Amino acid sequence: MTDRFEVGMKVRREVLGDAHVDRAEAAKSDFDHPFQTLITEGAWGTLWADETISRRDRSLLTLALLAATGNFEEIPMHIRASSNTGATPDEIMQAFMHVAVYAGVPKANHAIKLAKETFKELGVET
Repeated sequence: MTDRFEVGMKVRREVLGDAHVDRAEAAKSDFDHPFQTLITEGAWGTLWADETISRRDRSLLTLALLAATGNFEEIPMHIRASSNTGATPDEIMQAFMHVAVYAGVPKANHAIKLAKETFKELGVET
């Protein structure tokens, strides 16, 4: 394992939580092992580990980008992670409002629906 992998795994656990990472690690196979290493080193060990901007800001950026590009599958995961990054429901709503103006109302609408469902599952009042 590389230092970047170890840093990435530490950050990944801090942001997503041990339970999520443990499930992902248990589901890893020989087939997707190279991909899991790539995202652990690249996304978590390089990007998320950089302290130039806060994890709160990265969380908001990530949610907005996922919604704007129509990559909705990971929105619930990053909504759950917001409890670890400090991004509040009101700030997340503002990020999705930016998506509505700059990338389209249908994308923002779907992201908001997913956020509401996830917050409800978490017992977070919105």
